[in-house]
Amino acid sequence: MATVQSIERAFFILEHLSEHPNGMQITKLASETSLSKSTVHRLLSTLIELQYVRKDAETDRYYLSYRTLYLTRNILSNSSLITVAKPLLQQLVNEINETVHLCIEENEEVIYIDKIESNQTIRMYSRIGSRAPMYCTGVGKMMLSGKDENTLRDIITRIHFTKRTDYTILTPNDLLQEISKIKEVGYSLDNIENEDGIRCIAAPIYDFTGKIIGSFSISGPSTRVTMERIETELAEKILNTSRAISSQLGYGQ
Repeated sequence: MATVQSIERAFFILEHLSEHPNGMQITKLASETSLSKSTVHRLLSTLIELQYVRKDAETDRYYLSYRTLYLTRNILSNSSLITVAKPLLQQLVNEINETVHLCIEENEEVIYIDKIESNQTIRMYSRIGSRAPMYCTGVGKMMLSGKDENTLRDIITRIHFTKRTDYTILTPNDLLQEISKIKEVGYSLDNIENEDGIRCIAAPIYDFTGKIIGSFSISGPSTRVTMERIETELAEKILNTSRAISSQLGYGQ
């Protein structure tokens, strides 16, 4: 598919700046994006003129401006899923004191659309708007479990299985077996498959037609989110929250 190079590069710069809240100087930005300094300077000048980037005159650092929020205003303010789910997810966090993520699928990837932090000293490094693969995340596998058989197998043919930890699922057959188990128990696990030392349990969110439209997970260090804790506490709590959110979206079991 043909792309407009200047637009592609401009968004690449915006995305890179979004990962550096303390700003970046142009030399480092050019180096990390593998673009020439003159190209980066030209694109930054345009983005500054459009008010999507600002420059600190004292430090020569470039930052995303608050105008970038304007692009997402309608998504964030009008998302019924976030609006309905948030108070119930907050209640869940209050009960378990672990971080909860709310996710949807976009272009066969997981995208994080909301996050509620625990007050634990060791916290999750994750950002709203970030993406992750479906095959090695609890939320991703949960959303895959809602696909019909033909769609599921079609998606799996396009997955590039990459070993992210020693426990990552690496074959289509293993993933299909995992999804079959998810359908039986009603929840899914990222059992230290995506990030070393992190375990997650995820549950579905259904709309009024019974379609899985999202998923949310409880995430934390595997020393806290143990398999024993999942089986004795977290599975029940996350499924109760799943039913409560889905019910408010019109799903009748």
